[in-house]
Amino acid sequence: MALIILDAGIIIAILDSSDAHHAAAREALSLFRSRGEELAIPASAYAEVLVGPFRQGATAVAKVDEFLAALPARVEPATREIAATAARLRAQHGTKLRLPDALVVATAVELGAAILLTTDAGWPSLPIHVTVVAGSAIP
Repeated sequence: MALIILDAGIIIAILDSSDAHHAAAREALSLFRSRGEELAIPASAYAEVLVGPFRQGATAVAKVDEFLAALPARVEPATREIAATAARLRAQHGTKLRLPDALVVATAVELGAAILLTTDAGWPSLPIHVTVVAGSAIP
């Protein structure tokens, strides 16, 4: 069983049926789940996912938590090692990799994830296998 790290865009796309990545994100996640892969979302991405629901109220926040529990996907805490790796990646890539994205990538690197699943096609070359879910494309 391999570890798959989920970026915020994947969760946001799945929860929002009007999102351009909705169908592809659902299909990709379904594929990984059918293989029995272990799923995790970095704490920084979890926070990003919750911004919209917190604007909508407690019911929307609960919906996100219920969804993550049903996957199941654990929320992976940020550690000192993850923070240092994120800082190194950010220093190396500058404006091509924002700090929130660097934290997601660093989580994948530090945990030895097999794949980092994202909707963000703009990331630079990274020291981890990144699978970009775009539109209707399937990884």
